[in-house]
Amino acid sequence: MTSWGEEFDKQQAAPAAAAAAGAAVASSVKLVARKPKTKCGTLKDVAPHDFVMAYAKYLKKAGKVELPKWVDLVKTGISKELAPSDPDWYYIRAAAVARRIYLRNGTGVGALRKIYGTKKNNGCMPGHFTIASGSVLRSVVQQLEALKVVEKDPSGHGRRISSSGRRDLDRIASQLLKTPVAVAAQ
Repeated sequence: MTSWGEEFDKQQAAPAAAAAAGAAVASSVKLVARKPKTKCGTLKDVAPHDFVMAYAKYLKKAGKVELPKWVDLVKTGISKELAPSDPDWYYIRAAAVARRIYLRNGTGVGALRKIYGTKKNNGCMPGHFTIASGSVLRSVVQQLEALKVVEKDPSGHGRRISSSGRRDLDRIASQLLKTPVAVAAQ
């Protein structure tokens, strides 16, 4: 069983390796280069899933994010029954939170709890929306602050992306724009 990160690596490496080796790509799949809207791409020019997975892979590879002891035991919210099954879920959540703060400065833990909240299954009774775990999100935000990706907003409302964080996120986004993407031909 492979993790999301390994599967993502295989999907990204297969078309690039085939193109580099000069091998013929299947007729139903063609390689298309992403066209950035600006000279160098920003986070807004990249598909959200692609960016989050690439940044999560970077965070794991860099080794600067310190995983809490409870990372394999904790649920991500009251509406969940089990802990996440993906072993890299903490890195993925950190990447998603960094992207979210990049897109909307001033986002705090309370807003993130609403964003990552889900519907609680009450069995035969109607489900209701419940917010996500504040402890998990607070831990993620504190880790991102330690990496100097985000900083406290001087207005006192949540966090904002730092200049070095913006540079790092845009650098990873521009690398994603330069890699070719396999698109199914119609």
